[in-house]
Formats: sequence, structure tokens, C-alpha cells
Amino acid sequence: MPTIEVRNASVTFTARQRRTVSLKEYLLRGMFRGSVNPKVAVHALADVTLSAADGDRVGVIGHNGAGKTTLLKLLAGIYPPTAGTCRVDGTVCSLFDIALGFENDATGWENITYRSYLQGDTPAGVRRKRDAIGAFTELGQFLDLPVRNYSAGMRMRLAFSIATAADPEVLLIDEVLAVGDAAFQIKAKARMKELMSASRLMVVVSHDVYTVVETCNRVVWMKHGRVVMDGAPQEVVDAYLAEVAGGAVARAA
Repeated sequence: MPTIEVRNASVTFTARQRRTVSLKEYLLRGMFRGSVNPKVAVHALADVTLSAADGDRVGVIGHNGAGKTTLLKLLAGIYPPTAGTCRVDGTVCSLFDIALGFENDATGWENITYRSYLQGDTPAGVRRKRDAIGAFTELGQFLDLPVRNYSAGMRMRLAFSIATAADPEVLLIDEVLAVGDAAFQIKAKARMKELMSASRLMVVVSHDVYTVVETCNRVVWMKHGRVVMDGAPQEVVDAYLAEVAGGAVARAA
């Protein structure tokens, strides 16, 4: 049974205030006055607790930099917690940064195979899905060419087609995916609806709060790396929009 259990989890990155230091700065300041490029702790998530079970559709909202994508990457296992715990049971499909990680010297067909394996498919599963994935891309003979020859739009088509051919128990989505032309986007939206329906547990990050209300049974509002509110979609969205409107009025005044 797919489940998500996050307990008092934090994710902290260490960064430097400036990327480069000139030799003159180092000689004049670094050697005699300490570091000229000190490290800074960036608290992307702070003491986050979240539970989700089979059948849940969880929306995550908040301002830019609130920690929404970091939370998804924590759930996907990309970022380990620097404090607390995170456990996700079930086959995970992550739909973010989907165009990254192609083998540029491999053909489109070969990348379909490689990336399907990375998503957890078996050889039998890849053989069963391969032709359908290729047809969905609408790339035709370009699938016989190395991916380095593809345009950005073609790479997104290929990546989306592979990623959404998975059979996930836990589906993680970061924002709406813009892929290809208008005709292909219609297909992509229909595929996304099918994938959402097929998954047993879903966590979706979106700035489109109205879609979140329609598709989710719970909404989590994040602010500065913390969970501010977790509850019924309309209730949480109303509270979030009220704060956004209040901030806009304050800035205008």
C-alpha cells in the first residue's frame, strides 16, 4: 500500500555568498581578516511533517521559494533530510526536470529504453510500451536519430512521453508541463488526467489553485520552508488567497 510519512524533516543547503574571489581580495582581506566568501546555511525545508495514504490527492501551494519543489524532491529521494525522517512506500514516478538526463549520442528509441529502465520498468514492460511511447511522441523518423539533433520542443515531447508511460503508485508532479505545440498539449493534458487517475497516491505542486481545488482532496500551504496549513482544499486555498490579497493591498499602499 503506497504511503508517505514525513516527520519533522528539514533540508538545509550550504552556499557561499559569492562565487569567486579575486586574488587581490584574498590577499588583502582573506589572509588577514578571515574568509572573504563565508558559507551561508539555506533552510529550504524546516521541521516539515506530512502524511498521505492510498487514495490521497495532495496539492501543495505557496509563494515562489516556499519550499514546494524541495518537498517533492525530498519525497522522490533526490534530497535526503538533514534532520527528521522521510519514508515513501510504493513505486514513484516524478514529473519534474523531465528533459534532463538524456544520452545525447543515443537515438530517441534507445533513450526510451534507457529512461524506462531508470523509471523502474522491466525488460518485458519496456518491450510492451516501446512502440506506444514512440507513437505518442509524434517524432516519426527523428526517433532513429541521436537526441543531440533534437530541438528543445522535441526533447520535451520525448521526455514527457516516456515519463508518463510509467505505472506509478506514487505520482509526484511539479507544475503543469508545457510540451510541444497546441495539438500536442491537448494530448499531453489528456495523458496527465489518465496518469493522475491511475496513480494511487499523488502529490502535485501548482500555482493554479483552482485546478488544485478540483483535483485534490487535501491541500498543503507552504511558506518559507514550513507547512502553514494542511486541510480541505477550498479552506486552505481561501486562506492562502486572503493573505496574497492582503499583501498586495499593503504593497500598493
